[in-house]
Amino acid sequence: MKSNPESIPIERYIAIDIHKHYVVVGGMNPHKEWVLRTRKVRMSRFPKWVQKNLLPTDAVVIESTSNAWEIYDQLVHLVAKAVVANPLKVGQISGAKVKTDRLDVERLLTLLIADIVPEVWVPPHHVRDLRSLISHRWRLHKQISMTKNRLQSFIHRFNLIPPKGKLFSEENLSWWQEQDFSPIVRIQIKQDLLILEHLSAHKDAIHQELACLSNRKPWAKDMVFLMQIPGLGVVLSMTVLSAIGDISRFECAKNLVGYAGLGAGVHDSGKKHQDKGITKAGRKELRWAMVEAAWNAVGSSPYWKATYEDLKKRGKHSNQAIVAVARKMLVAVWHVLSHREPYRHFDDETIAYKMISWSQRMDEVALRGMTRQQFVKYGLLRLGAGHDLTRFVRNGTPRRIASSDEVLALKPDLRPPI
Repeated sequence: MKSNPESIPIERYIAIDIHKHYVVVGGMNPHKEWVLRTRKVRMSRFPKWVQKNLLPTDAVVIESTSNAWEIYDQLVHLVAKAVVANPLKVGQISGAKVKTDRLDVERLLTLLIADIVPEVWVPPHHVRDLRSLISHRWRLHKQISMTKNRLQSFIHRFNLIPPKGKLFSEENLSWWQEQDFSPIVRIQIKQDLLILEHLSAHKDAIHQELACLSNRKPWAKDMVFLMQIPGLGVVLSMTVLSAIGDISRFECAKNLVGYAGLGAGVHDSGKKHQDKGITKAGRKELRWAMVEAAWNAVGSSPYWKATYEDLKKRGKHSNQAIVAVARKMLVAVWHVLSHREPYRHFDDETIAYKMISWSQRMDEVALRGMTRQQFVKYGLLRLGAGHDLTRFVRNGTPRRIASSDEVLALKPDLRPPI
């Protein structure tokens, strides 16, 4: 939101109801008298209309839609105040049973004049771009899953015994070609395998781009803290950061948990108290990423595995237990990002191993002039950890990392002030 300087009084309140090919605009004065009757403005003419009709003493409200940010960018610098409203909460507040464009504008104006608009955070451009890339990856992932399911259905349909290993790996492509399918089925399978190869290549390209972005401004400063946490790799960490945007928006961990929809619902009325499932009233990609990270952490971290098993012993279903772990992990995310601190359940060697895993996802361009050994030490120094660590053993394999002096020569900004 662009705040209104106290020295500039609001003279008009403008509401903009956004549609696909046009917008509906209307305006009132502080006394709720119409000063700009509702009218339709075509999208093609809207930029000129904004420049001609909006004033520095206006307050503007628009509802959040897929193209709301473009509209917001066109007008935010022309008015005293601009807010984006949450359409779900607007509907809850107004309780409208009759819906027309004019009534929608009037409801928005009523909330704006009363200063009770349920606002949404307006993400800066780099957050919007990352969210768009994450959404594109998710769509590719769904298409890949649908293609694999179609191929799996042929195995069930013809009662086939699948080969060992990964069914869709290059090693098992010949198995599909050796089966005695009819010409019609064979062409379907051939095309699905080509689609799977094509989509997988696109998904891999997105993963590579996410790895490059993870070590660039502005994401690198937060990624080094997130990558410490078990279960969070490059893709999940970047998904979490795209959803959070700016951790300072959340005053406490509870707010972040609620934003993810991982908070527990409660029905408490009279003598009846009933705990419900999670609210799911938040960003679904953040909720998905934390649940995926929880499953990964339970499989790799003794601490989170013990937490998960303890929850199950207390009567939680496995899915309930993993959601509870995801919620606890999100609290840890808030702490490491807000307080800029190392993850307290890991030692320096484990954090170094996480940094190695991160470096292996990046190419030479993404490493920005550092070797992988230097990058690991660079990550440790940014966390204030592992100053004297140059070698450790993990899974029976010795690992070498650069010395502090070597990295400080490349990154003198990490030297403590004299």
